Amino acid sequence: MAVKEIILVKPRGFCAGVERAIEILERAIRVFPLPVYVFHEIVHNSHVIGDFKARGVVFANSIDDVPENGVCVFSAHGVSNEVGHKAMRKGIKVIDAACPLVTKVHLEARSFWRKGYSIVLIGHLGHEEVEGTMGHAPMQLVISKEDVGCLEVPNSKKVAYISQTTLSVDDTAEIVEALRRRFSNLEGPPKDDICYATQNRQNAVKELAKRVGVIFVIGSKNSSNSKRLGEIALSLGTPAYVIDDESKMLPEMLEGVKSVGITAGASAPEVLVERVKAYLCDLGANYIEELNVAKEDVTFKIPEDL
Repeated sequence: MAVKEIILVKPRGFCAGVERAIEILERAIRVFPLPVYVFHEIVHNSHVIGDFKARGVVFANSIDDVPENGVCVFSAHGVSNEVGHKAMRKGIKVIDAACPLVTKVHLEARSFWRKGYSIVLIGHLGHEEVEGTMGHAPMQLVISKEDVGCLEVPNSKKVAYISQTTLSVDDTAEIVEALRRRFSNLEGPPKDDICYATQNRQNAVKELAKRVGVIFVIGSKNSSNSKRLGEIALSLGTPAYVIDDESKMLPEMLEGVKSVGITAGASAPEVLVERVKAYLCDLGANYIEELNVAKEDVTFKIPEDL
């Protein structure tokens, strides 16, 4: 192997919303009798989910799978009003671990709807966050700028957009521009819906791509923000792979590469970064550099009852 250098970029890994969600679930399994249920995956990382399953947590894809009067944590991705109401009717003890930045989008949706706007949501079809957001007000989903031309809105003179929090900043900007060209009076949220951590990690990957021959994004395949990091690197001409851990690294991924960049999606624990770094050191890498692109000091409060 030709690998000699590892560049670890910051910020990477857990964001404040993920840290909060995991801490909420940690406290819940200490406070309440097992099993504690979680609606959907608490965060999108296979290692995190596997660890909690081993400790007696049950992940449910439907509130129907949570017993009456059980304890259920709502994931970091947020839920629809219907899910919340159904849980209430079943007498379920709900602990909401939704990221506050996702909740912000829900509040924006309800506000725009009350004011009579036709709402357009920019996001990925089938993602839990999108499903939850669409359950807070009537809206239409656009996945790409090409979708904008097909939109049929109730009131074309009063249109507002909101977005999934983990999208590509650049791709979202293109979709918003397409919406503005079609709807001249387009309104948007007072502050960008794409979260600070997503923006920071994407900016960091852009800098990292200038320095290395390949980038490994530590993250699970169903992690939206992890996939966006890989796509951004590829768009800049740097080969990139989204991997769960070092076991997914194949020799051909490192062929002819001297400098390897490492980042991690917002739901990937730092221990996985350390494992990948150790694997590369075993292959001969003998120089490690930290590339600091932005500083993060955001924290979110834990619910008072925990």
